[in-house]
Amino acid sequence: QVQLVESGGGLVQPGGSLRLSCTADRRFISDRVMVWHHQAPGQEREMIAVLSGGSTNYADSVKGRFTISRDNNKNALYLQMNNLKPEDTGIYYCIIGPTQGKGIQVTVSS
Repeated sequence: QVQLVESGGGLVQPGGSLRLSCTADRRFISDRVMVWHHQAPGQEREMIAVLSGGSTNYADSVKGRFTISRDNNKNALYLQMNNLKPEDTGIYYCIIGPTQGKGIQVTVSS
């Protein structure tokens, strides 16, 4: 089974940017549905970005600020996050098909 590892998280000021990466340890099937979830402290997990085939969908909370993309040659899924807000703080998980990464912390604070 594919193993996924997220990277690129950390502490950023409001209005800043981060790019999360989700790297697979082997080539993943390119037609899998690819998803990023966000879990804010004390809240339930929310699906925020979906990449399926050539189509993308975003939660209203991140629309216009976040972009999901992939690089099949690098076995990687990305989440570009711009104009970050304190409410974006939390753990971010990537999911490719049936496989989920362990999550990575993003903190947006001044």
